[in-house]
Order: sequence, then C-alpha cells, then structure tokens
Amino acid sequence: MSTELAEPEPAKQEPAWVGPKSKKQILGHPAGLFVLFTTEMWERFSYYGMRGLLKLYMVNYLFVTYRQRLQGQAYDGSGSPGEIFGWNFIRSLLPQDDPATLTQCITNKVNTLVAGDKAAGLAPVAQDVAQKIAEQTCAMQGPASVIYGWYTGLVYLTPVLGGFMADRYLGQKKSVYIGGTLMALGQFILFGAENLFFVGLLFLIVGNGFFKPNISTQVGNLYKPGDKRRDGAFTIFYMGINLGAFLTNLVCGTLAKGSGWRYGFLAAGIGMCIGLVIQFFFGSSTLAPDTLKKSDDAKETVQAPKEENEGQRVGALVLLCALNIVFWAVYEQQGNTMQTWADEKTVWPVIFGFQIPSTWFQSFNPFFIFLFAPILERIWAKQAQEGKEMSSVTKMAVGCIILGISFLVMVVGDQVIGSSGKGSLFWPVLCTMMLTVGELYLSPIGLSLVTKVSPVRLVSMMMGIWFLSSFFGNILCGYIGRYYTLWSATNFFLMLTGLGVAAGLAIAAFNKPLRKAMGSHST
Repeated sequence: MSTELAEPEPAKQEPAWVGPKSKKQILGHPAGLFVLFTTEMWERFSYYGMRGLLKLYMVNYLFVTYRQRLQGQAYDGSGSPGEIFGWNFIRSLLPQDDPATLTQCITNKVNTLVAGDKAAGLAPVAQDVAQKIAEQTCAMQGPASVIYGWYTGLVYLTPVLGGFMADRYLGQKKSVYIGGTLMALGQFILFGAENLFFVGLLFLIVGNGFFKPNISTQVGNLYKPGDKRRDGAFTIFYMGINLGAFLTNLVCGTLAKGSGWRYGFLAAGIGMCIGLVIQFFFGSSTLAPDTLKKSDDAKETVQAPKEENEGQRVGALVLLCALNIVFWAVYEQQGNTMQTWADEKTVWPVIFGFQIPSTWFQSFNPFFIFLFAPILERIWAKQAQEGKEMSSVTKMAVGCIILGISFLVMVVGDQVIGSSGKGSLFWPVLCTMMLTVGELYLSPIGLSLVTKVSPVRLVSMMMGIWFLSSFFGNILCGYIGRYYTLWSATNFFLMLTGLGVAAGLAIAAFNKPLRKAMGSHST
C-alpha cells in the first residue's frame, strides 16, 4: 500500500477559479469568448462541410459504378468501389436490404432519370441505364445511412478519451492543437486519395475527440462559478458553430457540385487550418489557464478530493445524457434522410442562370440559428431578471417536443407531393426552422449545464460523456435512416415525430428529481 493511501493528507480544496490574463471585455463577455467563437467557427466549417457532402458523395459517387461527377453532367460508368481500402470488409458488416423492399425507391428513381432534370441540366437517361443507376443508388441508401451514422457517432465517442487525456495529462489548449491538426490531415486525405476514404474518416474521428470537448471546456473556464453570463456565452459560442456551418455549405457544397467532390474536402481542410492559426496567435492572453492540475504526476491529479454532492450531480447528468440520445437520433436526420429528400424530392431554383445545388440545404439550419438565437437569449435574459426563466432541464424537454412536432411538417409535405414527384422547398425549410428552435432549447443549454453541474476536476470528462450521448444518438440515426427507403416517407416522418415528443415528455417527467439532484447548479 502506498504511503499516500496509508497516511492520507488532509483534504485539499478545489483550486480557485483563475481567469484569463486579459481583462478585456467585448459585448459584456471576456475577449477570449470571441477567440473561441472564431476558432470553433472554422472547425465547424471543416466538419459540416464534410458532413454535408458525405451521404451524397457515398451514394452518387464513391460506392457506385455509375457516378454523377459534377452538377449538370450525366452519370458515367467509371466507378470502382472495390478499389477503396477496406470497402469490401466494411460492406460485409453492413445490413443488406432485400431488393424486393426497394421497389418503390427504384421505380421513383428510374422515372426521374428517364424524365431528366432540366433545372439541373441533366439530360434524360435511357431506360436500361436508368435501371442500373437506380438499383445501385437505392441499394446504397441503407448502407450509406449506417456509415453516416457511425461516422457522425464516432466523432462524439472519441471526446470521452480526449476529455480524459486533457484533464489528466495534456490540458485543453494542447489538446485543441492536436485535434485540429489531425482533422486537417483527414480532410486533405479525402481530397488527395479517394481510395483512402476510411483512413481520412479515421483521422477526422480521432482529431475531433481531442478538439471538441476541450474547446467547449475553455468557454466554461472563462467564467466564475455561478456567473449568470454563462448560458448567454454558450449561446454566442453556438452561433459561432453555426456561422461556420452556414458558410461551409455555400462554399464546400458549391465546389463539390461544380468542380468535383474532392474540392469540397480541400476547402474544409483549409478552413480547419485557419482555425488553428487563430487559436495560436490570439489564445495565449485571452483564454483562461487549463484546468489540468499542476502536480508532479498524474496520480496526484486522480486523488484530488471530491466535491460535495458530486455523485448525485454526475448521476443526474448521466440520466439526461441517456434521454438526449433520442434527440440526436431524430435531429441528425437533417444531414441524412432530409438531405436525401432535398436532393431527390425538392425543386431547387435557378437564380440568374445559376442552379442552386441541393447541398445548400444544410445552410438553412445555421441560418435559422442566427435568426432565433439572439431572440431567445433576450427572452431568457428578461425572464431571468423577472425570476420567471425556465430551468435548464425544462428548456431541454421543450426542445425535444418542438423537434418532434417539426417532422409533422414533412408528413404534410409528403402527402401534398405524392410518392413519385418533386415538390416545393417550403416543406423541408419549414421543418428545419422548427427543429432549429428545438435545438436552441436543448443543445447550448445542455453544454452550459454540463459545465455548471460537473465537478471542476471532472468537467472535461463529463463534457465527453455529454458528447457520448450524441455518439449513441448518431449511431441510432444511421440505423433509423435505413427505413426511409423501406417505409413510406409519411410513416418514416411520423416515427420521428413520436420519438422526439416521447423524449421530451420523459425529460419533463424527471424534471423535479433531476433538479433536486443538481441542487443550485441546475438553474
């Protein structure tokens, strides 16, 4: 038995909060918030640029023989999926859909190809070629959905390890640099070597694990415990995330559809590099010191004393994370099945001779965040002054319910459009507007809640566990997405409605015990 365990020293207090060196304020917040805002904006430019292309890239180009290379060009037969490193093995692990269950998908696709798409500049395709293209693309919808789910899930699993490494050994700042560098390399692999597609994904997954929990923790470190500005800070930070997401689909999506898929990935990699440069030059004086304890070895860090009521607070967060899984399983359909709908069932306008690409659909969500985030922040600030603001847990319940209701719009849209036609952009845009409001009630509030409720010595680890719920949610999103081609669209969107509303009601049912466990930290 070690000396430390045999003769324990008196319990030590958690280290006092230490703010950033610079006391400069911008819009009532520490200047470091806006350094993190900009860094995260460019990192999200990189991530969402790739995510917005991923499903369409796999189905229309990478995993099929008949490839639609560029916007306005017909499909060709140059693809060789078997040359992709690891593809045959991964394909064997994916669920295989019975072709008989894809009849409606194939029929609709054949009809679309034979008719051509004048707006997109696609000439009509011969019946026999259209049949081959339809069979391939429909057969790949399910596997591509599952791969999408695993990728978007794993980028939220690795933050558990990244948070642990930052808390114990590396610190937040160094972890952010490591993660950003790996992600930039991953994007450049996707640009330069399509046969190493899965290797590029691996770099992105691991890099995100180091980056994601630690930049969020750096935001929390800027504020003293109990600082009422913290929720507002995370809402501002969340707007930075979505500014990057908005811009990237206009840039990366346009490049991918106009010049080739690989150039979309190149732009995403350059964006990540810009974020790293900003963090390096402006972060040293404006960010708070890392929460990594200054000790002679990692053992002393692990043996730091626990805080009061720590177990109940952590347990309450874990329960919220479990319910949060359903939210993300439904929400992430916007990059999966909703993107497929936008590509195949939506009429996109031509403006001054420019065909708006379907990849721009991913920019509506961040646009609505710009619109609604400041409005909600003002409403919540006013309610807080009047003592009427909802608790963080109640906000999260409301967010889930709004998310579920948003997919009723798609149910109506599917009934109006019918099974084999194309319809107005109105339906997916209205759905996206509503789910964005639901997102604002849950995601930034959840991030803030984790930093408020978590013990100081475990904050990065708990942030990683928060993102772990997104891992399971995204995996579930991928498997749920398979049913988009197996069921009618109406039944599929009704299922999403039921899941979202049920999650919200479950959080509401646990509201009082959760708030009791969290104590004063839950407000």
